[in-house]
Amino acid sequence: MIRMASGWFYLSCLLLGSLGSMCILFTIYWMQYWRGGFAWNGSIYMFNWHPVLMVAGMVVFYGGASLVYRLPQSWVGPRLPWKLLHAALHLIAFILTVVGLVAVFTFHNHGRIANLYSLHSWLGITAVFLFACQWCLGFAVFLLPWASMWLRSLLKPIHVFFGAAILSLSIASVISGINEKLFFSLKNTTRPYNSLPSEAVFANSTGMLVVAFGLLVLYILLASSWKRPEPGILTDRQTHCQVPSSRLLCLVGK
Repeated sequence: MIRMASGWFYLSCLLLGSLGSMCILFTIYWMQYWRGGFAWNGSIYMFNWHPVLMVAGMVVFYGGASLVYRLPQSWVGPRLPWKLLHAALHLIAFILTVVGLVAVFTFHNHGRIANLYSLHSWLGITAVFLFACQWCLGFAVFLLPWASMWLRSLLKPIHVFFGAAILSLSIASVISGINEKLFFSLKNTTRPYNSLPSEAVFANSTGMLVVAFGLLVLYILLASSWKRPEPGILTDRQTHCQVPSSRLLCLVGK
């Protein structure tokens, strides 16, 4: 049984789960309360699925999947179950993302609205394209058994870098999308965006939650003390592991 030297990691995970849930629930509430709810008929209510699914897929599930190898339980024993979990969570994130794209493209085509003209859409489609490439490369190189250790060692830093880069692009896309949606929705109302009506306050707050979630994911990813240790190398916060014949003993490092 693994014992963690510091409870900060698990506290961060608890906070992360709370922030992720709030990001999704706040987006659902925004679309339901102020934008009329959901449908799948090509109308504006079909568009409302887009922000919910993109936040859930490209931010929350993607961020959670990225942290699988930060769990101390993944530091020992066979890696294959953790690789499968990592790939499966990312696949769920990608499926949610594709459905979210179908919703927005169907709405645009039904209403004869141009596609992919805004900075928001450019950021988003770039993130999705890189995500697809990243998942396929990760599946082919790190999950299938054919790749050599030399190739995996060569590609691992690239895989890690693009993982963080895709999350950053996703956050930028979500923030620009929230801003764009508010500008369009509140343009001809009695209380425009610049008067900060309640919908704008709520949506801006949702954007800040997304930023907070993303920053916490990036912090956990970059914190060296929470990375899977290389054999024989441990940091101050990681456990000092010794493996006797019967069981694994993890002692607190000094």
